[in-house]
Amino acid sequence: MRIRITIGKLSVDAELNDTPTARKIAAALPIKSSFSTWGDEIYFPIPVSSPLDESAKEVVELGDLGYWPVGKAFCIFFGPTPMSSPGEIVPASAVNIVGKTLGDPTRFKEVMQEREVLIEAG
Repeated sequence: MRIRITIGKLSVDAELNDTPTARKIAAALPIKSSFSTWGDEIYFPIPVSSPLDESAKEVVELGDLGYWPVGKAFCIFFGPTPMSSPGEIVPASAVNIVGKTLGDPTRFKEVMQEREVLIEAG
């Protein structure tokens, strides 16, 4: 499923996977929330509850979209976090991989000072 992530003037298209967690996220759209940052990661709470599944990873790739069960949060990974080693992007703990951004995910660095994020079907 194609989605659009909008923060400030930045809109990025992304693709959700066909996993149980991603389907729950799709069913909850649109989602609007304030967000937090942790290194080059944007994360925010969403009204979805899902356990770790077969997509779960402790090291993610640039542009991955994750669901963090511990915080019931949607995560956008666009660079290293405080736990990363050189060449790796490491979440706080394992996340379900629910999708991938299309285009250049490092553009999220331009909007880290904004306050709200909107995810909607695209």
